[in-house]
Amino acid sequence: MKKILIVRNESSEGGGLLYDVLREMNISADEIDLAAGMPFPSLLDYAALIVLGGPDSANDTTEKMTTEIVRIQEALQAGIPYLGICLGLQTLVKSAGGKVVKSPVKETGFRGPDGELFRIELTEAGKNDPLFENLGDNFPVFQLHGETVEPIDSMTVLGTGKLCRNQIVKVADKAYGIQCHFELTREMFVNWMDEVEDLKAIDQEKCVEDFCSFFEEYMFTGKQLFRNFLKIAGYK
Repeated sequence: MKKILIVRNESSEGGGLLYDVLREMNISADEIDLAAGMPFPSLLDYAALIVLGGPDSANDTTEKMTTEIVRIQEALQAGIPYLGICLGLQTLVKSAGGKVVKSPVKETGFRGPDGELFRIELTEAGKNDPLFENLGDNFPVFQLHGETVEPIDSMTVLGTGKLCRNQIVKVADKAYGIQCHFELTREMFVNWMDEVEDLKAIDQEKCVEDFCSFFEEYMFTGKQLFRNFLKIAGYK
């Protein structure tokens, strides 16, 4: 099959666990780093598009963001399978006519201001979607965002959160966006805790404790979810 295209919006926000799964399944991928000025190529030579997170807003009018929105619209029009993580969710919803707005709560790390773990609860549509095959109805997640999405009627919300409601959105038959970060490896987590200002501002000791306490569940969820997406995209 054709390769997958992985798009970095921020140089430090890589694919993490996604690459582990790609290696396991012997699937080839190209990666571009928009923050480093790399051009966003035509999607005609790719079997799927994955857009990662970053500090930008989908509402930005920079050349980088406007080009990204256009490329995602092209992917939707061509029926190319799409998976967006964090900002990649927001650009997907924006590309398809929804809104990106300030989140009612800035979600950072594993816990909200109330001290409770961030968890995603699958909706009935989510429970029946192939993206969540062999996964439970709810799972703890890592968050790092200050904006959220307002889907339009043609979109389907597959997962919700307690504080920020619209966590997983399906825009087309094979186009998904997920607000949380499910792709973190141990190394990525450590680097982000050292480098990201919003993460420096929370209780880091508790955040590390949380990550260690359900690391195996986190790894299983992330890898299984991505394997499911690849199956949806036509890979076996």
